[in-house]
Amino acid sequence: MSHTKGDCQTAKSLNLKDGKDEPEIIPLDQDDIQLLKIYGGGPYHKAIKAAEDFIKQKAEDLAKRSGAKDNDTGLAPPVQWDLNSDERTLERENSLRIGRCVNIIPKGNDPSQYVVSIDEHAKYVVNLGQKVAPQDIEENMRVGVLMGYSKIQIEIPLPPRIDPSVSMMQVEEKPDVTYADVGGCKDQIDRIREVVELPLTHPERFTALGIDPPKGVLLYGPPGTGKTMLVKAVAHHTKASFIRVVGSEFVQKYL
Repeated sequence: MSHTKGDCQTAKSLNLKDGKDEPEIIPLDQDDIQLLKIYGGGPYHKAIKAAEDFIKQKAEDLAKRSGAKDNDTGLAPPVQWDLNSDERTLERENSLRIGRCVNIIPKGNDPSQYVVSIDEHAKYVVNLGQKVAPQDIEENMRVGVLMGYSKIQIEIPLPPRIDPSVSMMQVEEKPDVTYADVGGCKDQIDRIREVVELPLTHPERFTALGIDPPKGVLLYGPPGTGKTMLVKAVAHHTKASFIRVVGSEFVQKYL
């Protein structure tokens, strides 16, 4: 329980009359209380405060050396700006255009020149960059062309362009699933063997009858009823490849 200054002095005088030797209690004034609220009064406060100041100073030194700046822009200090180097980097790296080498012009002992077609521009007769060897470039090959202010040259050969529809198909290893592994689908197995397996294993029967074999089948049903497993069994018995296709990717290009 807290006491006022007058109460503490009264208690002290009473204790002295009783003959008890107790230390003098000095009450805290409002300034002392405010100081304790700000800095704390624990026994380890000085050590903790010194450690916090040390960590803060090291963080500031590290940020200063690395060029980091605590602001919303994320820019380095102006003393580290190098506009000339940035312009050269942009000209070297960000000015590449995708083109196609349509023709190679041999010049005997001199380095060959290359006719490059760029869709949004035109056709250019260019040379190779320092990092490209002549054997790396062939006719009708896609190349990365540097469109600089003073020169145009081939910087890198590019791989053939892949149709996006191919990426949604995944060729898996030949499955080892048999019809015996598919349970509860006897009628479906008989029908799919007649429609899919028979045209692949005995096409001459359809030729003799003069009819065209079926183009395919559509399996539908809730998950876990054996649709994919049945298709794998057909691929196993016909020695065909099993290609997994994500159905949602078919309509992706229309979205």
